[in-house]
Amino acid sequence: MDEYKSLDTIIELKDCSIWQGDHLVLSNVNFSLDRSEFVYLVGRVGSGKSSLIKTLSAQIPLREGSGIVAGYDLRRIKKNQIPHLRRKLGIVFQDFQLLSDRTVNENLDFALRATGWKNRKEAGTRISEVLEKTGLSLKGYKMPHQLSGGEQQRVVIARALLNDPEIILADEPTGNLDPETTDGIIRLLADISRSGRAVVVATHNYTLMKKFPARVVRCSDGELSETREEEIELF
Repeated sequence: MDEYKSLDTIIELKDCSIWQGDHLVLSNVNFSLDRSEFVYLVGRVGSGKSSLIKTLSAQIPLREGSGIVAGYDLRRIKKNQIPHLRRKLGIVFQDFQLLSDRTVNENLDFALRATGWKNRKEAGTRISEVLEKTGLSLKGYKMPHQLSGGEQQRVVIARALLNDPEIILADEPTGNLDPETTDGIIRLLADISRSGRAVVVATHNYTLMKKFPARVVRCSDGELSETREEEIELF
């Protein structure tokens, strides 16, 4: 595990090429993110957003360039270190991926046990904490099908917070939600960022960026580039 370049930098990619199998998705990637920073990752379907997120979480190996995520060197990380890296990451999916035959509490307990939690009292306390943080204190005994889409996504965010991660990676977290619910999810993720975590939101919803301004990084034409706010309407 390497030291951070600075106390604030939590992600740093330099001169990276992002591959999906034999297909080069992004080249010359230079990107850094600080703690407490919120960034939108934008681009059309197939532009490389998901591949970049999978590289950050070591689902896709980094083959070229240098990359440090939460202190781990993506080029030199060993297979047995990857679970430790992922405990520093909270991943939010578009399609929820909740266990339909278990309550909210049981879904979160399953996730904790899968990451090594054994003390049931401590696990119960942690579940209560993340449900309160996401506005779901009274929903722990509900089944997923009894929740609205927005509530299910809040459960996914609660699950992502269980191990107190340093980084939240959200891949199209509002893709299946109505506009009002979408606003609530983005507000929640922004609050999480202000609490000291870095948050990356991959999206193609440009209305969000006008409503909730933040740094914007764009995947386009095989490259990653910073985008100014006035350029968003041109996408």
